[in-house]
Amino acid sequence: MQTSWRKASPIAAALAVGTIFGAGLSNGAARADLLGSVLKGGGVAFLIKQFNRPINDGINKLTGSAGAPLLEATKVVPIVSVGQGGYVGAAQVSGPQETLNSVQAVGLLEGGLNGKTFRLKALVPINTNKPDGKTGLTRVKGVGVSAIVDIHV
Repeated sequence: MQTSWRKASPIAAALAVGTIFGAGLSNGAARADLLGSVLKGGGVAFLIKQFNRPINDGINKLTGSAGAPLLEATKVVPIVSVGQGGYVGAAQVSGPQETLNSVQAVGLLEGGLNGKTFRLKALVPINTNKPDGKTGLTRVKGVGVSAIVDIHV
């Protein structure tokens, strides 16, 4: 009896794996999209954290060489999609150093006007990197967005 169970065991395992795999195929694309966006979001957050100073220096050099040097302190922070919480890029913010210290991210708000005629995006320096969209944003006053950073992942 034990011999037949050992022979049936690989077959049972293959059937179980096949059933699980087959059930996953129907919504596998949705899972792949979700996994991809999580990996990209984590990758964006990692890249911003690792390279914020060189990115900031590069932006300052770019604007300075174009004849528009920044006269205030600057730093690079993540852009987070308000209400969804995902990292969608990075932005350089500028302002007085003591005020700039409290900026943790730039919140991205999206909306429309006149139906779909105008697509609106507002970038707001905020004091958290995890806005929930329910309690509203706490804007850091006196700080503005001076550059947008696109990250190819």
